[in-house]
Amino acid sequence: MAMKSPRSFRWLLPALAALAACQNVPYTKRSQLLLVSAGEEAALGDSTYRDALSKAKLSSDAGATAMVRRVGERIAVAADKPDFKWEFNLIDDPKTVNAWCLPGGKVAVYSGILPVTQDEDGLAVVMGHEIAHALARHGSERMSQGLLAQLGGVALGVAMSKKPAQTQQLAQQAYGAGATVGVLLPYGRAQESEADHIGLILMAKAGYEPGAAVPFWGRMAQAAGGKDSTPEFLRTHPSDDKRIAEIEKRLPEARGYLKKSP
Repeated sequence: MAMKSPRSFRWLLPALAALAACQNVPYTKRSQLLLVSAGEEAALGDSTYRDALSKAKLSSDAGATAMVRRVGERIAVAADKPDFKWEFNLIDDPKTVNAWCLPGGKVAVYSGILPVTQDEDGLAVVMGHEIAHALARHGSERMSQGLLAQLGGVALGVAMSKKPAQTQQLAQQAYGAGATVGVLLPYGRAQESEADHIGLILMAKAGYEPGAAVPFWGRMAQAAGGKDSTPEFLRTHPSDDKRIAEIEKRLPEARGYLKKSP
């Protein structure tokens, strides 16, 4: 098969981006790059969820499990995604302070985060944030960014093919660092902030007080030992102070969605 010329790649990358950029994130209306279909994303989420649960120990705490499912179901109603096949499970792992939601509505909460959430409002902060990632299709967006970064690397390789081997190697290394720091990580930070934003709205629509997010993230910072020294430009998450400040700005908007608990 004949190799594509550098000229071909120069128009291929913008063309792909233009084709996919017509998608918009719910609530924020941000244009996003999506090269992976919703069906492919959901199938991947389902298989990954099954694999994760097969290796985990589900909690035997009936009360805590019921709370996770109760909060999750209320937020799922607020998310209004009838095509999602929602599942909510509590994993018995007191050392893991985490939760996640895979494409298609597959949610797992680790028991280690419950002392930090403290109550249903705190848990709604976590689950609203994680469900927001799935609602905004952030996983597909990251995959799409990775695909474009790979294509850019191929294009650079073609363009540098007549250069000395050492020059080619240095160029590829520089491209890899530039793609990671300049594109992929910033998208991670933007997605985390966007999930905070949408999560506040989802929890408010579900009848939870969005202001609970401020003390929750303060407790999360304390649970991490107050260590927040990674340089901002290399983060995939906003700094604790910046995150809390942004949340405080978003609270009036989120409270506009607040309704009485069902």
